Amino acid sequence: MERRDKINYYLDLAHTVSKRSTCLRRSYGAVIVKNDEVISTGYVGAPRGRKNCSDMGYCVRVQLGIPRGERYELCRSVHAEANAIISASRDKMIDSTLYLCGVEPDGSFVANSCCCSMCKRMVINAGIKEVIIRDDEMNYRVINVSEWIENDESVTGTRGY
Repeated sequence: MERRDKINYYLDLAHTVSKRSTCLRRSYGAVIVKNDEVISTGYVGAPRGRKNCSDMGYCVRVQLGIPRGERYELCRSVHAEANAIISASRDKMIDSTLYLCGVEPDGSFVANSCCCSMCKRMVINAGIKEVIIRDDEMNYRVINVSEWIENDESVTGTRGY
């Protein structure tokens, strides 16, 4: 039996965490790791005590035809990255790695997945060093968070991802 490489191991954990998501549009899971230790996890879901879209049976953003990566203020959910950050102390997140896995309703991985602009800002302020995003079962992208600081899409007005 071939041993799974470390990056895909943590992405597999993020994939497992995504199965707790309550979003009808896409499921995401995030895992924050530092020094080979899991610091926290997070998945997409409504704030504690509020109804999830999966409980209500509809998504406002889908009803309004809002494209991916836009108008997140209308979303009922807290994103996976945000939930993972909320659950960790900042001193443990400094220079850590966030592993992110997005899954479509049909079970395929989200193509060209990335953090939304709000989550990017949280990742930057949390002190996370890099984000690794799953593209498929074996392939992933490594993003140095300093790139998000240097290439600020809010200055250029870029929307979506």
